[in-house]
Amino acid sequence: MKFIPAVLVLVLSSCWTGSNVSGDIPAYRIFTSEGKGTDYAAMIECLAGAEVIFIGETHNCPIAHWMEFEITKALYHIDSAGLVLGAEMFETDDQHLVDAYLSREITSDEFEEKARLWDNYWTDYYPLLFFAKDNGLEFVATNVPRRYAAYVKDNGLEALDSLPEEDKQFIAPLPIDFEYDEETDEMFSLMRMMMGDEGQGRSHYAEAQAVKDATMAWSIACSFDRRFIHYNGNFHSDMRGGIIPYLEKYLPGKKIVTVCCARQDEIISLDEENLGRADFIICVPTDMTMTF
Repeated sequence: MKFIPAVLVLVLSSCWTGSNVSGDIPAYRIFTSEGKGTDYAAMIECLAGAEVIFIGETHNCPIAHWMEFEITKALYHIDSAGLVLGAEMFETDDQHLVDAYLSREITSDEFEEKARLWDNYWTDYYPLLFFAKDNGLEFVATNVPRRYAAYVKDNGLEALDSLPEEDKQFIAPLPIDFEYDEETDEMFSLMRMMMGDEGQGRSHYAEAQAVKDATMAWSIACSFDRRFIHYNGNFHSDMRGGIIPYLEKYLPGKKIVTVCCARQDEIISLDEENLGRADFIICVPTDMTMTF
């Protein structure tokens, strides 16, 4: 029996064969748009010179959410008076609730009860909102109310013209510029099939995306008077598309810097498919745990 522990050691040692037990296991690496490795300090230095910063996230990636928070804190400490925050995850008609929460007119429980919050609000977005509250920062609910995006999905952008004037205040000015392109159309057609949407006739997923992007851009433009950090899904700012062309129309001439989060099997170098997605790409291993 005294030899069993030695046998177990040999067995357990064999289980570790091929595992990385020597050296570091990085949780992320940062690359420039061209795929050159860089570091956090260099990224912050560049972001500090921007007027509008888009941080694109993978919604269920803990590293993305942590980095959003760290970037926000870093830029606040550089210039605490010159920062406005805004996010896709809050809708324009809930702005009064955001403002009431930040000014302590309503409690956190009241805010959670009344606002339309994402399921991962408490783990991933509450820290940003609380940071704004704790430091007296403005926080802008930028996204179009979901009922209007759903309305466009079913009826097209032109249908927005028939809305009452009091509803239009929550949407970017009409008409919203939109042009179909083949790649986008194919992507949203695939999305429609994956979601099991087999309804008759044309669906307007891409147009629904456009009303979101335009409204987020309009919300940023209307609130811009100092450096603005916007948090959104990667799709809304990748390749300087999505929100950014609308913002350049509504608020021309601003220096915009983008960040995105990408997942790769290996993060030693940037995969070709991720080149050019943003000015800075935060690359995370695909086996990183997810928040949901």
